[in-house]
Amino acid sequence: MDNDRIYRQGTYIISTDRAELDFTFLHDFLSVRSYWARGIPRETMERSIAGSICFGLYSTERQIGFARVVTDEATFGYLADVFIDEAFRGQGLGRWLIGVIMAYPSLQGLRNWMLATRDAHKLYAQFGFTALSEPERIMRKHDPELYGAQNQDGRQSGTQ
Repeated sequence: MDNDRIYRQGTYIISTDRAELDFTFLHDFLSVRSYWARGIPRETMERSIAGSICFGLYSTERQIGFARVVTDEATFGYLADVFIDEAFRGQGLGRWLIGVIMAYPSLQGLRNWMLATRDAHKLYAQFGFTALSEPERIMRKHDPELYGAQNQDGRQSGTQ
């Protein structure tokens, strides 16, 4: 990515350089520890990262957090896969990560942002996110069993 950026806060770094991402850590967290992507195949996760602007959060020792934005960089952004490793929570790192994302240059001027969360409403409200005012206008197609479905040859069936 030509526009890779680095942000520093004390001993922590946020980088948009995909080459810095620890794919083993990301896959473990998303496929095992997250509630929203449990069971996601590594190949699917890698494709999702390739199609997104990614933000890796690092301590001096290792990667400790992540978020990505699926976007056309003009009108719409979907904030996805946001997490901080449990051992590093409670330090304001999630707030810092979302702040960096919301100020990221190519994401300025987006008319619509969306995200889904089960438990971080207060965090996102600090950045202007609200519940849908007209939920009857929003639709989705969702297959919660997709990551568990297998083809006869053992490969993942369907698409994300």
